[in-house]
Amino acid sequence: MAATAPQLASEAVVRPAAALRGELRLPGDKSISHRALMLALLARGTSRITGAGGGADVRSTAGMAEALGATVRRTAGEGGNVDYVVSSPGTGALDEPAVTLDCGNSGTSMRLFTGILAGQPLRTILDGDASLRRRPMARVVEPLKAMGAWLEGMAGDRPPLIVVGQGRLKAIEWATPVPSAQVKSAILLAGLSAGGTTTVRESVATRDHTERMLRARGVTVASEQDGRGGARVRVEGGMAPAAQDERVPGDPSAAAFWLVAAAIHPEAHLTLHGVGVNPTRRAIIDFLLRMGASIEEAPVGDAEGDVGEPVADLRVTSAPLSGVELEPGETAAAIDEIPVLCLAATQARGRTVIRGAGELRHKESDRIAGIVAGLSALGARIAADGDDITIEGPTTLRGTVVDSLNDHRLALTFAIAGLVAGGATTVLGADSVAISYPTFFADLERIRS
Repeated sequence: MAATAPQLASEAVVRPAAALRGELRLPGDKSISHRALMLALLARGTSRITGAGGGADVRSTAGMAEALGATVRRTAGEGGNVDYVVSSPGTGALDEPAVTLDCGNSGTSMRLFTGILAGQPLRTILDGDASLRRRPMARVVEPLKAMGAWLEGMAGDRPPLIVVGQGRLKAIEWATPVPSAQVKSAILLAGLSAGGTTTVRESVATRDHTERMLRARGVTVASEQDGRGGARVRVEGGMAPAAQDERVPGDPSAAAFWLVAAAIHPEAHLTLHGVGVNPTRRAIIDFLLRMGASIEEAPVGDAEGDVGEPVADLRVTSAPLSGVELEPGETAAAIDEIPVLCLAATQARGRTVIRGAGELRHKESDRIAGIVAGLSALGARIAADGDDITIEGPTTLRGTVVDSLNDHRLALTFAIAGLVAGGATTVLGADSVAISYPTFFADLERIRS
């Protein structure tokens, strides 16, 4: 057996594959799954969510919704996903939780719920695991304080985080110092409880799921580009989202691992069904195409429920790659996929330079340090200079022991590397893939030969 961790053990051994062939249906988009559950909590009535991601992060959000007074019913969905039925009393009628809200490892849960709770007349404490406790929250806390909420971290700007919300906040205009969809979304969700129009300005436009999903639920949201890659988003206060049914598309961040696997493997042909190709999330597809990857898209329409999320089947086959240079704005557009893009670059002809990746230092681990250490151990020529990463390729990778730092995106990247490396690749902390992709190793066995 090529992978010795089908039960998500703490280590997985991955051996090179002779070929990669088959079809996969991916975990439900994690970003959309989080937001669907949160908006179902804020909406009075019943919402049905089909195909939500089954990973630990989304389960944390569902548990928090329950703790705040929603009734959440779960049933097993297709391909390891989860279907939810959420009935809620709606915004302004939520329960003050008797216990600390547990975000687990999910920075999305903590940052977005902080925005939601800033506008609710409740006192709450949000906490998470050891990794989440190391992640700074100042970029969310500062604008919410400016809106009138009271927030304080028990360890400086890090969790646990106490939030004393207000039933009526003050509308603000806020320029995010570092592009972040989580920070933008937290401010917009708080803006639902503000008097007037809340505006967020970004130097680089980030993923727009929150805006699309609010509009689909009857909230007035306006967006405009500034012509330089930036954006301005406005939400009208005093509005509550309506209950709505939604089908969650496949996660493009999960798709990225298989797109790279097939692109760098010499004998590969994979089809990924029902992947979300939102223009603000598809940067990894476009970067791989720029590098020479063979990826065909077959649109299958919008996700069910008229939420405006375009979906496509992706067919990817082996192809020679060339190096690429990404500017900071481009890097920000694919920040979660940068680790696996670095792997693709190790097999590309020439130099790849990824600039302005500093946000990776504040994820579940310092992902710049982790990807440089892990790929270097595998034989790659990769180096970091501040927030910039340079990779020289192509390089023949060799199997070895690599430490994922218990970071799911690093663990997934190193497991994909094992499919093309010579000999056995042992991934430490492999069980962390359950955060976003609990069926990953089963899928790996399904498509390898």
